[in-house]
Amino acid sequence: MNFKQKGFTLIELMIVVAIIGILAAIALPAYQDYVKRAKRADAKAALLAVQLAQEKYRANNPNYGSLIDIGINTTTSPDGYYTIATTATAGPPTSYTATATPGHSDAECGVLGITSSDVKSETGTGTVSSCWNK
Repeated sequence: MNFKQKGFTLIELMIVVAIIGILAAIALPAYQDYVKRAKRADAKAALLAVQLAQEKYRANNPNYGSLIDIGINTTTSPDGYYTIATTATAGPPTSYTATATPGHSDAECGVLGITSSDVKSETGTGTVSSCWNK
């Protein structure tokens, strides 16, 4: 009698597990980077909305205003990942600084900011261009 065995050997199974582990080790950091960039897009959208509202408010008033003055009734970004704040300086010249503080860990960019002069900033270990352009 000649029996044929069906199935996988332990070695074959361990090779498949090792390949899955290698793929996961490559894919997980890339995915985490993608999630952080998506969250930063939430902050940028909120800051640009504040910038637009500030300029609209300033067109009808002598100074820039607070979030309530400019018609923004919430201090969080649209998806809720960042806390938005603005500080207006009475002039002359008048100016403002809007900031987005993350509610999560983001060592690369930290707090994102934009001024009335359209100067963009970040407080993390990255660069302004890497944080604002990605």
